[in-house]
Amino acid sequence: MTPALRSARPMVLAGGTVLLLALGLIALMLVRPSTSAGSGPAATAPPDSSVDVGFARDMSVHHQQAVEMSFIVRDRTSDEAVRLLAYDIINTQANQRGMMLGWLEGWGRAKSSGAEPMAWMGHSFTPRGDGSLMPGMATDGELDELRAAKGKKAEVLFLKLMTVHHRAGAEMARAAAASADTELIRNLAAGMVKGQQSEIGLMADMLEKRGAKP
Repeated sequence: MTPALRSARPMVLAGGTVLLLALGLIALMLVRPSTSAGSGPAATAPPDSSVDVGFARDMSVHHQQAVEMSFIVRDRTSDEAVRLLAYDIINTQANQRGMMLGWLEGWGRAKSSGAEPMAWMGHSFTPRGDGSLMPGMATDGELDELRAAKGKKAEVLFLKLMTVHHRAGAEMARAAAASADTELIRNLAAGMVKGQQSEIGLMADMLEKRGAKP
């Protein structure tokens, strides 16, 4: 847990929605390309069908659910270890999501499209209509179950759902790190793989301490 994340905890407690909006606005201001003469976004923007654009769109959706689940468990348990993990996911993935949405805007690309999720990876995924829009994402029923749970039950369910979520997210990030055209996406995706793999290991230990398995 970095000092920066620890200092952000009161902000999260004060209001998750405010934090998400603030992080997204800051990221958007930082990453928006210059529009000076001869250097506009259109000059260097990756194509709409590119890995870069597809990954930014899909991972933004994937991250949003991870943040949502983290806010839910934060209010369903008093366990400090689980709450700290939730804070880390909220801050990290909300910030990354803001960066990706900012890049899409700077490139002049829509933040969503009619294409099936993960088509940029060479294989598309057809949503099943249960709220799970991509591999690893929780269904509406699973989210309702998490909202209804308390204490250890909520902790175990969250850790299991987030482990599956991270595994699928890491797979998407590996594909982008290997195939994206822009250094922005390649570097961000590579960092996601490392971060989410580390948290998968942490969550396995946390589940074991609670007598459960991923």
